[in-house]
Amino acid sequence: MIGDRFGRPLGSLRLSVTDRCNMRCGYCMPNENYVWLPRSSILSFEELDRIAGVFASLGARKVRLTGGEPLLRHDLDRLVALLAARPALADLALTTNGILLAEQAAALRRAGLRRVTVSLDTLRPERLREFARSDRHAAIVAGLDAARATGFESVKLNSVIIRGYNDDEVVPLLEFARDRGLELRYIEYMDVGGATRWSRADVVSRADLLATIERALGPVEPEPSRGAAPAERFRLADGTSFGIIASTTAPFCGDCDRSRVTADGTWLLCLYADRGFDLREPLRAGASDADLAALIAAAWAERTDRGAEVRLATPGRGVLHPIERLKADPRREMHTRGG
Repeated sequence: MIGDRFGRPLGSLRLSVTDRCNMRCGYCMPNENYVWLPRSSILSFEELDRIAGVFASLGARKVRLTGGEPLLRHDLDRLVALLAARPALADLALTTNGILLAEQAAALRRAGLRRVTVSLDTLRPERLREFARSDRHAAIVAGLDAARATGFESVKLNSVIIRGYNDDEVVPLLEFARDRGLELRYIEYMDVGGATRWSRADVVSRADLLATIERALGPVEPEPSRGAAPAERFRLADGTSFGIIASTTAPFCGDCDRSRVTADGTWLLCLYADRGFDLREPLRAGASDADLAALIAAAWAERTDRGAEVRLATPGRGVLHPIERLKADPRREMHTRGG
């Protein structure tokens, strides 16, 4: 397994299969007029599988499929089957908004998908309609229930908590997850991609979350070290586990082993990265797997990215990208780089 300049291994790959989405969450897609990636640039399933194989040959053992909304990519179970057939990949997961999950869960599980994470920030349909411009709240809940019934190894719930939007749902979301046998992961509001209205005042920190939970549900105990996983895990006295991804106030850059490939083959070494490496061009120009592996290994060996730590130390920290910059390069948008 190769390491970067800080000794961080290339352990996990987030593979975006599309930049399209059927929701318009305010922290992800703030624009009215979106600049989509050209369809001709989108990698085929065979190209995505080949890239995953090259990363696996360099030590990446985990692949997570993302978007946009990955379930908008037709016949996604076919890509899952290709990836699941690779013995070097120890873990294959998917992050989705859940709207289309109920109808696809069984096929994805049969194809070899092991874990599913569903994003749901509110239990109130009217809030989802206002913030994400979607009236499909019931479909998301149905997707969660279908995923549990289908027998995935793990079904998790991701919730971004924003002050003044859903910070009054911290405890209800945890109770909702507990009642359904899901593990909830709270995510601090991050100043990445399309978060053009981000403000430090809107961030509900890890400390705030824990204080709110303890007031309502009693003592919280930390669970063992997370390693390279993004979430710190905690446990209530009744055994309920939950996680907190505190990228904004307590970055974990020192343990980050993740990189991401956009749907058009741009490889980003950090969620905050302003630029990436084009893998599509050499891939379609006839580069061998060995050629691609050499390119990736050389770039990773020089990696020094610590984007969240840099942002934490930025004086007067504000919006990372104004809308004009996002329109100039759609790869800066969160719906393109897969969160």
